[in-house]
Amino acid sequence: MSYLRSVVLIFGVLYLTLNASTQQAPELSVNNDFVQKEFGANCSVIGLPPLQADLNGDGIVDIVIPARCTSPMMDEAEQNYLVVDPYNAFFGYGNPRITTQFSTEDPQRRGFSLLIIHGAGVDAWHSVSPKAKFMIVNLPFKNIYVKRMAVKKKARLAIFVDETGGDAMTSALFWDGKKYRYEPMGSSME
Repeated sequence: MSYLRSVVLIFGVLYLTLNASTQQAPELSVNNDFVQKEFGANCSVIGLPPLQADLNGDGIVDIVIPARCTSPMMDEAEQNYLVVDPYNAFFGYGNPRITTQFSTEDPQRRGFSLLIIHGAGVDAWHSVSPKAKFMIVNLPFKNIYVKRMAVKKKARLAIFVDETGGDAMTSALFWDGKKYRYEPMGSSME
């Protein structure tokens, strides 16, 4: 009788162990509710998927969310993010208080931004208090992806951007340790 109980007990423990190990933590979805909680009611996701990578090199996963933000400066202080314009800074003047007022070539892409959250702790980018949040404005993107890039002889993860426009320009956006920088990579010869 005790042999049968032992076998049943072992199978029960084994079943519970296997069942518990196959259950995974629920994946936090990046939707309008999440974006509006982190960056304010004037932002909403667009059709491109978010990207996860360690952009600032601290070993904690960060996230890049393509979004449309109608008034980037409005919720900056309340939501604790920084609006930056590395694209126009590369070409001479990157003050987002002024450059967010510039019109875009394509009116359908007005307000397109990249929302970046630098993760903190074990919860990474979905932590209650992330390390930093940035809104990249005026970057004319139609597609984004993350790849390694050599910056001053050091390999870093960068956000590569297929830009809008007739010249099919590709560029990179990378964290230099203090801020995000824009670097044009060239265009295709098609």
